[in-house]
Amino acid sequence: MDVKNLIHLSQVPIRNPKLKHLSTASTFFNQSHYRSSSRCLSNCRILPRIGNFPAARKQFVTACSNQRQEILSEEPEIVNENVDNIVAVSSIEEKEEETAEATQFVAAEFAPNEGIWNQMIEIVKFSGPAVGLWICGPLMSLIDTVVIGQGSSIELAALGPGTVLCDNTSYVFMFLSIATSNMVATSLAKKDKDEVQHQISILLFVGLTCGVLMLFFTNFLGAWALTAFTGSKNAHIIPAANTYVQIRGLAWPAVLVGWVAQSASLGMKDSWGPLKALAVASAVNGIGDVVLCTFLGYGIAGAAWATMVSQVIAAYMMVEDLNKKGYNAFSISIPSSRELLQILMISAPVFVTMMSKVAFYSLIVYFATSMGTHTVAAHQIMIQMYSMCAVWGEPLSQTAQSFMPELMYGVNRSLTKARLLLKSLLIIGALSGLILGSIGTSVPWLFPKVFSPDLEVIQEVHRVLIPYFIALCITPCVHSLEGTLLAGRDLKFISISMSGCFSLGALFLLLVSSRGYGLSGCWFALVGFQWSRFFIALRRLISSDGVLYSEDLTPYQLGKLSAA
Repeated sequence: MDVKNLIHLSQVPIRNPKLKHLSTASTFFNQSHYRSSSRCLSNCRILPRIGNFPAARKQFVTACSNQRQEILSEEPEIVNENVDNIVAVSSIEEKEEETAEATQFVAAEFAPNEGIWNQMIEIVKFSGPAVGLWICGPLMSLIDTVVIGQGSSIELAALGPGTVLCDNTSYVFMFLSIATSNMVATSLAKKDKDEVQHQISILLFVGLTCGVLMLFFTNFLGAWALTAFTGSKNAHIIPAANTYVQIRGLAWPAVLVGWVAQSASLGMKDSWGPLKALAVASAVNGIGDVVLCTFLGYGIAGAAWATMVSQVIAAYMMVEDLNKKGYNAFSISIPSSRELLQILMISAPVFVTMMSKVAFYSLIVYFATSMGTHTVAAHQIMIQMYSMCAVWGEPLSQTAQSFMPELMYGVNRSLTKARLLLKSLLIIGALSGLILGSIGTSVPWLFPKVFSPDLEVIQEVHRVLIPYFIALCITPCVHSLEGTLLAGRDLKFISISMSGCFSLGALFLLLVSSRGYGLSGCWFALVGFQWSRFFIALRRLISSDGVLYSEDLTPYQLGKLSAA
């Protein structure tokens, strides 16, 4: 109903159609009644002026209703319908005003008129604390590398395959983390808290189940997997590596449950709570490494115990943090077949993506291991430095996964704001890449003895500094682009593209290894892998049928992803 027209028409005397057959005198209000009703009706012109003040609107409507009661006591048939219309219109206007205010509040987070600089500040506020979340894991392994490297080159070399089986294999389950943040953020965009709680419960069950299975795998098949990975030439490092894997494997259930709790908090746009938990865990790991390895002489076993205990502590604190948000993180539900299918539709393409990435990094370690103890020790130093620097780009991916779903699928959908957000992420990613590349290259170049006093290991480290820098500087931008694809649920494309990059990268690794290019050839293969991912993801997002430009969301619905 046009409110302005109603207000305009309300200034003339109102006839009751029910009395059209009565005499002319009886069809109109008497003079006193007409004055009262006219005052009430003419006050409608006040409504637009107080529209932005809900309290004033309610006071006005109440006054109008009281006056209506006085009029109704004398002429109920005549006035009832018309005054009801006034009150109804004012109520509708009030609801519309409240809805508009809510929309304006939600949309203000990444509004284009704020400017790209203000938007980048908002991104840093969220992603800054999230950096600590991603740094803690590689930092624990780097601390192990530094402490063990000061004592034994053999144990340092053993950390290579050991961390592959513990850390790299854990990234296979990154699909669980991504599915959690994606589903939670999408449900929150729909304002459905009960659905969020249910999704957390079923994902906790999946995480706990996968953790128990991995515990049994490392316990019974860990030594076999290490032997198959390192080969017969490096049989002397298997006992130390197996000790590390067996101890770290005890934390598998806690690690995956903690990932679900952490990702749920990030999906709720909270990065401070999980950061506090992982800060405590990192401190425990660092102190434990120094005490157990340096003072008590437990070596690689002491490093493993320190890391395992710190991971359990981190998981418990993240679960408690989720409980403080009003969700029951100890509630575990067995998912139905339909819910498992939904998780599978999201996680299967992500699983393929993560498997491709992990398999490629593992192949580099595999080829480096075949080159001798000093080479694999040098690679262990560089890959741990690379991992710790590369994870600085993960918060950009998490930012995209936390904020993009609302702009793509929420009630306030705006692809223009989503494109502006991606632009900000890429600018921050490019600056971060240059800074991280410079710092990450300077440390092993200028201070190599921090990692190992062995001169042969240091020489191998210096040979890979150039490809190390080129691969590292583009990594944050890659995370930004792939995080946007994940948020837009363009999962089939990202899984296919990642599989293609892995296949070509594996062929290149095989080529450079057979030609004798050494460790530097392996790192140039990583350069090609990273830059290929960047160009492919960028081309997809800027295309006219990409998720940031297409108004048709049908190809990105879960029901269409089963083929992935």
